[in-house]
Amino acid sequence: MATFPRPEYSRTQVKRAGATLIDETATKEDQEAAFVVLTNWRACHGYPVNTFQATLRTRLKRLGLNALVAQRLKRTPSILGKLQRNPSMDLSRMQDIGGLRAVLPDIKAVRALRDNYVAGTFTHELAGTDDYIAAPKASGYRGIHLVFKYNNPAVPEYNGLRVELQFRTTLQHAWATAVETIGTFLGQALKSSEGEDRWLDFFALTASAFAYLEASPLVPGYEHMDEESTFREVSERADHLEVRERLRAFAVAANKIATDNKPGNYHLIVLDSTQRTVTIKSFGKKRLDEANAAYAETERRIDSGESIQAVLVSAGNIDSLRKAYPNYFLDTKAFISLLDRIHRRAIEKAFPGIKFYRAPDVHVFPSGSGWLARASGFETKTFPTKSEAIDEGTSMALRMRTELLIHDTEGKLRERRSYAVIRESAEETSKNQKNKKA
Repeated sequence: MATFPRPEYSRTQVKRAGATLIDETATKEDQEAAFVVLTNWRACHGYPVNTFQATLRTRLKRLGLNALVAQRLKRTPSILGKLQRNPSMDLSRMQDIGGLRAVLPDIKAVRALRDNYVAGTFTHELAGTDDYIAAPKASGYRGIHLVFKYNNPAVPEYNGLRVELQFRTTLQHAWATAVETIGTFLGQALKSSEGEDRWLDFFALTASAFAYLEASPLVPGYEHMDEESTFREVSERADHLEVRERLRAFAVAANKIATDNKPGNYHLIVLDSTQRTVTIKSFGKKRLDEANAAYAETERRIDSGESIQAVLVSAGNIDSLRKAYPNYFLDTKAFISLLDRIHRRAIEKAFPGIKFYRAPDVHVFPSGSGWLARASGFETKTFPTKSEAIDEGTSMALRMRTELLIHDTEGKLRERRSYAVIRESAEETSKNQKNKKA
């Protein structure tokens, strides 16, 4: 059984540490001491978060809902950023240091889970609720948040610690992780509504398009746009900003994910965005103290200027980790797929009854001593290595907006990458435009 840290400092000391950590005039010694306090305070949230996770899984099972569940302790840079944006905030009262997330299929499931918590009996105190689906943030963020104060007479030392529960749909999850991924590579805190207006506006607009897809309230500032104009504008801006191309270029390849191959309940994920590599170190239940220490040490490396991001989470196996935290794997396939869906809907709205065609697939396969990148009706190119052929095939598929099919040395299909956006033929375009004018 895991041994969870206990609070070693008073609420007053925690509050003072938070103020010190964002005080530019504080000495290095005071900052170091404050960091120790923060590390213990954050680690203490592991106990109530773990309790809430068990309860969450029980409730999901009882409701018959399928969901991706993950828990995490908030990253130090995120904690400090929040304190800096809100100087009057008290670290000891920050609501989301310990967090749980459930990603559900649709809004109906999200609301069913929310109602189960709000209307049902619970020993913990409901301290706050935010329905960002009914009232989306101006940034475009949508989801439901519940904040509870932990209350258990058997372990009073943890009473009063806050735990935030986030419920969102798979579509809302795809949007949120794409915002973080783009923000990572632009070096902009888009998640906190900081950065270039063109990117902030694009994601707010896209969230409004996603709201149309889910038949839910639109993002403030975009209510005046109907579905057709919203989809068309998203499609045009996505092309102008080269969103698909950027996101695909950012993705971390499977062979760039290094794990220690150890089973564990807790996983320290470290993303090096410059090298596009991910390192995962796993810890069993009995090694939670080691996990927290490794997390703190990694964040010291970040504080010293190392270009990495880290988070300590619990979300099952590597596949579950990738689904729960795709931004740490720079994985935005779901978001790209939704952009393609909006693009198709934009065309369908503009040209009702239009017929589409798709360019032929691009294949990468072995031939003799080399590798080929080929699409039917297009030039075939030969390369000495598979990786070079894949690079060329990817470029072809991007230009043609089609599928890239990668084969192994025996010619068997091993991987399919979608770069497809359905297009209309020039003949159909001309025909439909004439019909529309008529």
